[in-house]
Amino acid sequence: MSGSPPEWLARLVGASTSLTARDLSRLDTPATGGRESAVLILFGEGPQGPDVLLIERSRDLKHHPGQAAFPGGGAEPGDDGPVSTALREATEETGLDPAGVEVLGVLPTLWVPPSDNRVTPVLAWWREPSAVSVVDTSEVAAVARVPIAALVEPANRFRVRHRSGHIGAAFDVGELFVWGFTAGLLDRLLEVAGWAVPWDGRDVRDLPPGR
Repeated sequence: MSGSPPEWLARLVGASTSLTARDLSRLDTPATGGRESAVLILFGEGPQGPDVLLIERSRDLKHHPGQAAFPGGGAEPGDDGPVSTALREATEETGLDPAGVEVLGVLPTLWVPPSDNRVTPVLAWWREPSAVSVVDTSEVAAVARVPIAALVEPANRFRVRHRSGHIGAAFDVGELFVWGFTAGLLDRLLEVAGWAVPWDGRDVRDLPPGR
């Protein structure tokens, strides 16, 4: 499918220009320090309707092993800003063709304390979807196009209590258990886009072993 971004993305794209870091995260982003990183929040229209591209990180990685995440990673010297970083990393991780991706905006930079990353989310539309799959098993365990309908389904939403005591958003969608930074950002974007439906925020579960 090709063409301009669909109407269902209009509200999110319109709001993206005025969002602040505090609209998307409970944490303040330090002015300096941390590794510059970027993630690609890539929306498309798949067999099950509107969806977003997610990966599951390898369990052998030093930081965030086994977690569901947006494609992305740390900036490299040859990158020309966060858009370049996000597209390069997504290509390396999933094999997508960046020529089919239309960048819609760059969101505020957010801080991820466990890995000390300053992460800039890049909002994009998959104008011409390409095949995606795991490219390097040392970095990525799985690649999935997750339907927005599955993310907003109340039965798939709950909150999870980390071993540190922090409680945050979580999703259980198919083979992906989404929590942490990615779940928190998805939770906020679903609200901003107007896609969220009521769900039971009182459902708080302990983080499963191995997560």
